[in-house]
Amino acid sequence: MLLSKISTSYQKLLCHFEGATSVAEELPSVHKLASFLETCTDIEFLRRIHARIFTFGLGSSIFLGSKLVNCYTRFDELSKSKWVFNNIINRNISLWTSIIVGYFRAGHFTEVLHLYLIIKRRGIGIGSSSLNFSLKCCTELGFEELGRQIHADTFKVNLNDDGFVGSSLIGFYSKSRHIEDAKRVFEEIPKKDIVVYTTFITGYAQMPYCHACEAFRIASYMQKEGFIPNRVTLVSLLQAAGQMKGLVQGRSIHAYAIRRGMGHLDEVLETSLIGMYIKSEDLISAELIFGQSKTENLASWNSMICGLVQYGRAFEGVKLFALLTREGIKPDSISIANALIGCAYLKCLHWGTSIHSYVIRQENLLDVIATTALIDVYMRCDRRKMAEYLFDRITRRDVILYNVIVAGFLSSGLPDKAFEMSCVMLEEGIKPNTATILNILGACGDLGDSRNGRTVHAYIIRCGFDLDVEVSNQILHMYTKFGRLDLARQVFNRINWKDLVSWTSMIMGYVNHGHADEAITLFFLMQEARVGLDSVTILGLLQAFSHLGCLKQTKEVHGYVQRNHLEGETSIINSMMITYSKCGRLDVSKLLFDSLGSKCLTSWNTIIAAYGMHGECIGALQHFREMQLQNIKPDEQTFSSVLSVCSHTGLVELGLLIFQSMKAEHQITPREEHYSCIIDLFGRAGRLEEAHDLVKCSPFGQSISALSALVAACRVHRNTELGEVIGRKLLQLEPLNSGAYALVASIYVDAGKWSEVENIWKMAKERGLRKIPGCSMLQSNKPVCGMLFF
Repeated sequence: MLLSKISTSYQKLLCHFEGATSVAEELPSVHKLASFLETCTDIEFLRRIHARIFTFGLGSSIFLGSKLVNCYTRFDELSKSKWVFNNIINRNISLWTSIIVGYFRAGHFTEVLHLYLIIKRRGIGIGSSSLNFSLKCCTELGFEELGRQIHADTFKVNLNDDGFVGSSLIGFYSKSRHIEDAKRVFEEIPKKDIVVYTTFITGYAQMPYCHACEAFRIASYMQKEGFIPNRVTLVSLLQAAGQMKGLVQGRSIHAYAIRRGMGHLDEVLETSLIGMYIKSEDLISAELIFGQSKTENLASWNSMICGLVQYGRAFEGVKLFALLTREGIKPDSISIANALIGCAYLKCLHWGTSIHSYVIRQENLLDVIATTALIDVYMRCDRRKMAEYLFDRITRRDVILYNVIVAGFLSSGLPDKAFEMSCVMLEEGIKPNTATILNILGACGDLGDSRNGRTVHAYIIRCGFDLDVEVSNQILHMYTKFGRLDLARQVFNRINWKDLVSWTSMIMGYVNHGHADEAITLFFLMQEARVGLDSVTILGLLQAFSHLGCLKQTKEVHGYVQRNHLEGETSIINSMMITYSKCGRLDVSKLLFDSLGSKCLTSWNTIIAAYGMHGECIGALQHFREMQLQNIKPDEQTFSSVLSVCSHTGLVELGLLIFQSMKAEHQITPREEHYSCIIDLFGRAGRLEEAHDLVKCSPFGQSISALSALVAACRVHRNTELGEVIGRKLLQLEPLNSGAYALVASIYVDAGKWSEVENIWKMAKERGLRKIPGCSMLQSNKPVCGMLFF
């Protein structure tokens, strides 16, 4: 069976071996045996040749031994390779070099470095090849310190100016992100060739934008020196053009390749061109090249799918993956991962499960990247059980996988699970990155867990993540959620390079917690720092002005909006409408509403609330009717505003009709505030018994606001008996609310029941409560708002 698989020449040699009966007979030459070893493609036949080498007494041959070592390495028989090497080991540098090259080509990088250290320790001699391949192994393994030691060895053996070694050193430093060291090595090479130049260009091409443009300067200098760029040079320059989104430079390289006839049927160059055009956001050119390329070039398919997904055309990317499978091309893990990322963006569970099923049918094992993408699909599509099942099956987890699962829990409204999973990641010894820290801070903020939030903050400081502005902004936002504005301000003050998010987060924190004056003061500092505004900042500023009633400053913001052509921002116009109405300028609010081209539901709600705020019942109801005529479906907020208007104007019957229409006509279940409006409506109209009946049958019978309104109505209409009943219930629900005690006491005061009044205040005193005296901002001479300078 074996003989049928072996070539004719192998059979002849085997017959020669089989026929040899003594050492005296003619033996095959060493070079002939070596030629058979070099062309050997069968491990069993290799073992037969090895046995015959020993039979003919050639086991100590260094020449054949080196060939055997390389053959065993090629078949991944590392133990056999070591055994042969150890039996022929000597101080011959060419033998050691041969072994190093064989191990490198087989991917045994650690073994290469081990052999290099043995050569160095025994003083056998260090050659160009051993230095070169050892440096390449350091690059692959990321052994920066050892690589620098090998660089020092090049000086000891006077090979620091060798182009072969220099290219490896440039590659090593470039991959280690030490481009300045790579530049020094490049300058030390006296006789630079095309390989040295190309390696240096490749190093710069792998750098961020600020360094990538340097690759073109070096290429220009290389051409002046008389060197013609080869295919590898062009591929590296295309990579640099993609990094810097240099469409002009990328097209120049493309034109050069066409003139030199280098782009035709070159899969690597075509793939690089597609990648460059995609990164430069020229998808049309990328699609043209892809359409002209060979259909079996999987790398081009992968680049195209990735580009479409990355630049917001996920639907087309997934369709292209489907076409890939229909063309009979077997996708790899990169194709599958990109397609799954597209499904995650689209939140398309059907396509995601189809790809998952395809992988299972093809009996392909998903790698970590593809599995991570699949987990992201299931998490985004609310299939957490399946996502957790896949997650539990992965034995070697990385930080990106944990980030996906944690972000999935956060988006699903499960911050507790997200925080728990983050803790598991840290327990497994996986070092978090910036995305991890942002997710953990988001989980703490959503949980309202101040203690763990401060613990995470301390960990961030220890690890140096607080130097990242994005992380500091998230810490600031977390503290504002906790209501700890003092800690948030400390974090804000420590940010060296505050961006727009830093200022806006702090301003919104002050606004949301009732410190509008502090928000405006901080805005003045923001303007002094020459930080531009965005819509979120303007919204926060308008909200602060609406709290303080600053009409003049609202007009200034209005002018800024007009000068910067922000009238199309509906959210800003809506905010200005409500701010003007709170500042007493309903007429301006109406003008802003009328100026809107297409009015959304929020705009209608805003203008109805503005009319209600000014007691303009007819205007509010007219807009409510007009809104329905324009087929804008009202929501809960709309009905809250309309019912509040009816309550304040005493339109009992109309209010009841609107309340009943919520469920009957609009399929909206009334919420607590809607019941409170109707109870207040009955109370203001003196229909206290009906109001009390509604409280008892309401699903929100324990509503504090409704009970307080009803107690106040009982006092107004002097129904002491009902007021006492509801007041006692209110005190049971709010035993620590001094305002509730004051309200109930006022019922007894009006009825002249002074003993009951004394009992009420005695109860309040026993609970350590006291009435907080009111105050007016009008008594202060301190100006609330200053002049803005947009």
